[in-house]
Amino acid sequence: MADENRITLTPDTPVRYLKGVGPKTAQRFEKLGIVTLSDLLCHYPRRYVDFSKPYSIAEAPADTECVVRAEVFAKPGGRILPGGRRMERITAGDAVSGLEITWFNNPYATRKLEIGQEYYFQGIVTGGMLRRQMVNPQVRTPQQVTASPFEPVYPQTEGLSSSVIAKCVAQLLPHAELLPDPLPPEMLRKYRLLSKAEAVRAIHRPGSEEEAHAARRRLIYEELLVLQLGIGRMKNRGAAATGAPMRQADPEPFWQSLPFSPTGAQRRAVDQILADMAGDTSMNRLLQGDVGSGKTLVAAAAIWACIRAGYQAALLAPTEILASQHAENLNRLLSPFGMRVALLTGGMKATARRTTLAAIRQDEADLIVGTHAILSQGVEFARLGLAVIDEQHRFGVRQRGMLAEKATNPHLLVMSATPIPRTLGLLIYGDLDISILDELPPGRTPVKTRCITGKKRRDLYHFLDQEIGRGRQVYLVCPAIEDTPDGGLTAVRSYYEDIAKTLLPDRRVGLMHGKLKPKEKAAVMEDFKEGRLDALVSTTVIEVGVDVPNASVMVIENAERYGLSALHQLRGRVGRGAAESWCFLVSDNSSETVQKRLKFLCSTTDGFAVAQYDLETRGPGDFFGSRQHGLPTLQIADLMNDTRTLHAAQSEAAALLAADPLLEKPDHALLARQVQQMFDAAGAMN
Repeated sequence: MADENRITLTPDTPVRYLKGVGPKTAQRFEKLGIVTLSDLLCHYPRRYVDFSKPYSIAEAPADTECVVRAEVFAKPGGRILPGGRRMERITAGDAVSGLEITWFNNPYATRKLEIGQEYYFQGIVTGGMLRRQMVNPQVRTPQQVTASPFEPVYPQTEGLSSSVIAKCVAQLLPHAELLPDPLPPEMLRKYRLLSKAEAVRAIHRPGSEEEAHAARRRLIYEELLVLQLGIGRMKNRGAAATGAPMRQADPEPFWQSLPFSPTGAQRRAVDQILADMAGDTSMNRLLQGDVGSGKTLVAAAAIWACIRAGYQAALLAPTEILASQHAENLNRLLSPFGMRVALLTGGMKATARRTTLAAIRQDEADLIVGTHAILSQGVEFARLGLAVIDEQHRFGVRQRGMLAEKATNPHLLVMSATPIPRTLGLLIYGDLDISILDELPPGRTPVKTRCITGKKRRDLYHFLDQEIGRGRQVYLVCPAIEDTPDGGLTAVRSYYEDIAKTLLPDRRVGLMHGKLKPKEKAAVMEDFKEGRLDALVSTTVIEVGVDVPNASVMVIENAERYGLSALHQLRGRVGRGAAESWCFLVSDNSSETVQKRLKFLCSTTDGFAVAQYDLETRGPGDFFGSRQHGLPTLQIADLMNDTRTLHAAQSEAAALLAADPLLEKPDHALLARQVQQMFDAAGAMN
C-alpha cells in the first residue's frame, strides 16, 4: 500500500492512496460510487466463478461459461494471422477427451503453462464432442484454486475490470477491521451473525459456499436493518401532532352529488382516509389502485372533507398535462359545493402566476393543483391541511417532505397506479399506511391484448383505419424521440413521418414527445381529447393518467424495451369508454424470455399480478426504473428472496426505535451514522 507508513488508514481514506491506483483509476472507481477505502470494502461481488467443481472436458456444457480441469499436452507456439492479430495455442486434455485452447493478442498467455501439468481453465466451451475448443480462458493452478476456490466477479465500469477491482480489494482485506461494526454484540449473538470484518473478508474471498452464505446473511441483515431504521424514523417524524385538526366528516353529501355510485373499495378507502384525518397525528397514507380503479374520486372526497373543515388542499401531479386534467375534473366535482380550484404550473405566464400565488396566500383558492411548481419558493399557503401526491413512483420521499413543509404537519395522501406487491409495498412505503382499490368501476371493459411482429404492421394499420372509420381514436407509442445509432429503437419522429402518416394517409395524425414545450404538448393533447386528431404518435409521456374515453386502440412499438408494469400503464390509456378496446405489443425480438413476458401480459389484466411477475423476472431496480422511488438502492439485499431477513430486520428496527426513537444512545451511534449515509445518498432525508 502506497505511503502506508505515512498515511493513517481510516474508512474515509481516499481510494487513490491504494497501491496501483492513480488519478485515472480513482476517477473510474468514482463512477462506481467508490471514493473511500470503506466504499471499496463494501463493493461486494455480484457472483463468483466456482473453481472448486470443475467439469471434465466431455461433460462441460456447450456454449456456457464453465470451469474445465485439463492437462497441457502440447504448445505448438504462436503465429501472426492476416490483419496482424497474434494467436497463441495449446492442446490440453484429460483421460477421455482433448481440448484446443486459443488466445488472441495475448503473447504471454502460454508462457507459464508447463507441458504435463494440470490447470483449471475458465471460459466457454464450443465445438462437437470430437473437437472441443475454448478461446481466451482464465487459467488457475491447483495451488491457486486451493487458496481461493471462489473467484469474485464485481460490478465494473469502462476501463476498470473485475480483476483490477479484485486486486485492489485484496490489498485491503487485511485491514477489514477498519470498518466499524454498527451491530451491537447482543444482536450478533441473537441472530448468530458474523462480525463486520469477518463478513467482509468472507464475501470477497469465501473458502466455501457455506462461508459465502454466512457472509451474505450478515451483510443483508445489516443493510435491511439500516433501511428499516431510516424508514421508521421518517414515519416517526411524520407521526407528529397534526397542524390541521378536524372532526370526522360524513362523506354521504359528496357521494350524493355524483351522477353514479362509487365502488365498495372507493367507499372503504375514503372511510379510512377520513378517520385518519380526524386523528391526533398527521395522516400518512398510500392509496394504491390499478389503472382505472378511480383513485382520483377518492382523492376528491378527501379534498372535499378537508376544505369543508376550513383548510386548503394541494394536489401535486408529475406532468402539466396531468395537472390540467386533474384541475378540470376536480373543479367539476367540487364547484357544486362552491369550492375554488386553482392551477399552478411552470409554464404559466408571470401575470397569471402572480395572481394565483396571491390567491393561495390570501385564502382565495381552496384547492391548488400543480406540478413541481407547487414545491418552489414563493408558494405560500394560508392554511394547508391536506397534500395529495399523484403517481408517487415519479416523486421521491424528499419531495413528499418538501410539500409537507409548506405547512405545520399537514395530512398526506399519496396515490400510485403502479401496483406494488404487498411485501415490497410495506418496505418501500414503510412510512405510510396503505389503502388498496381492488375493484374497477362498472362500465370499464377489459382491454384485449395481442403480441405481433413488425411483419403484421400493414394488417394492423388496416385494423386501425377501420377503428378510426367507426369514430374511434388510437395511440401509437414509440420508446425513443430520435433514431438510435444501432437502429434498434423505433424513433417517434421518423415513425410519425415514415410509418403512421404513410399508412394512415387520409387520417389526422398528431405527434407528442418530451422535447415539445409545455404549451405545444397541451395543444396536441387538447386536439386529441376533443377529437380533432384520429391518431396520436407519442413517447411514454402519455403513460400516466391521460383520459380520452374515445381512444380504443393502443399500439406499443419495441414492446420488449419496457417493463411489464409500464406496458400495463400504457394499456390503461384505452378501455375507458364503452367500446371494445385493444392493445397491440409490437416486437421483433425472438428471445424466449421476452416472448414469455409479453405473452404473460396478454393473459392477464390484473395489475398486481403483472407487478409481481415483473418484480420476480426483472428485480426491483428495473421495477421502479432509475431509482425513482426516492429510497436507497440496495447493494446486496434482494427484496424478493430475502423476505425472512427483512421481517427480522423490521421487528428489530421497531424495537430499537421504540426504545431510542432518534438513535441517540452511544450503542446506536454507528447505526445512526449508517442510516444518515444511506438516506443522504438517495436524497431521501433532506
